[in-house]
Amino acid sequence: MKMYIEERAIEVANFIVNSKATVREAAKKFGISKSTVHKDLTERLAQINPELAAQARVVLDINKQERHIRGGMATKEKYLHRMQ
Repeated sequence: MKMYIEERAIEVANFIVNSKATVREAAKKFGISKSTVHKDLTERLAQINPELAAQARVVLDINKQERHIRGGMATKEKYLHRMQ
């Protein structure tokens, strides 16, 4: 694996762990796709730094459990703004 990919995977993981960010937020911040963020965290990082990968996995799992709530809130906001 190329060095810049390893560095990016570690940097993205640290960002997500420290800020509890979503995959979308990390993708936007680093200018990469959501797929790349996900692959960096789930596949590449496990080979580079298993401990950091486990910490990132915890945040990803929490975000996955909460995503339906965030989606419902976004829909609610959307329709509240339409009615005004």
